[in-house]
Amino acid sequence: MFTLNNKTAIITGGGSGIGKAITTVFARQGAQVYVLDMDEKGGSATVQEIVDAGNKAAFYKCNVADQKNVKAVAAEITAKHGSIDILVNNAGIAHVGQADNTSEEDFDRIVSVNIKGVYNCLHEVIPFMKEKGGSILNMASIAAMVGIPDRFVYSTAKGAVAAMTLSVAKDYMKYNIRCNAISPARVHTPFVDGFLAKNYPGKEAEMFEKLSKTQPIGRMAKPEEIAYLALYLCSDEASFITGCDYPIDGGFVKLNN
Repeated sequence: MFTLNNKTAIITGGGSGIGKAITTVFARQGAQVYVLDMDEKGGSATVQEIVDAGNKAAFYKCNVADQKNVKAVAAEITAKHGSIDILVNNAGIAHVGQADNTSEEDFDRIVSVNIKGVYNCLHEVIPFMKEKGGSILNMASIAAMVGIPDRFVYSTAKGAVAAMTLSVAKDYMKYNIRCNAISPARVHTPFVDGFLAKNYPGKEAEMFEKLSKTQPIGRMAKPEEIAYLALYLCSDEASFITGCDYPIDGGFVKLNN
């Protein structure tokens, strides 16, 4: 079950964190994975780890906010394989701020990656999926479901991702293209460690514990736990699932009262 043999998968932001975990799991399950990331060092290192383990991966430096860049990469991958079977729109950036203290520059920056970046990948990959079908997975967030303090533009962007998921699922069902989303709560990634070091120097352990306990289950998710849900949703075993947004949150949305 859950094999991805003979499938071609694009994972944006696949060089670190959740994206790296998804890339690694998909490759282990037999997919030819393509890591699209702006971080050439991290993306290349992830690919090397996968290749060293005997699996198939390649890296493309790609700015998802640049449609021409995405178009060129998608065309090159398709020229090699004839189709793209799986697209995981994972690339994204975070921002801390409220409506009245989020600058226009920061608002545009988040929108360009977290909304336009998803649109660009959908725009360029869907035409290659139409003939054979495929699976699209968008990374949303519980921040689009509940009120999270100081996450104004981030929540806005993830709400747009959830809406795009429904629209794509409806429009391309006739082409046997499924589209779903995952909405994680806090996940322990290098980003979290960097955020704590920058904003809470000397109090990293204390704040990590505090953030962990905001999930009723008492801890943050591991990136691999998100990757396993991604694997299911992109596999043939999930062929009856489309237009769904799955919270994977340790009980945050329903049990945090």
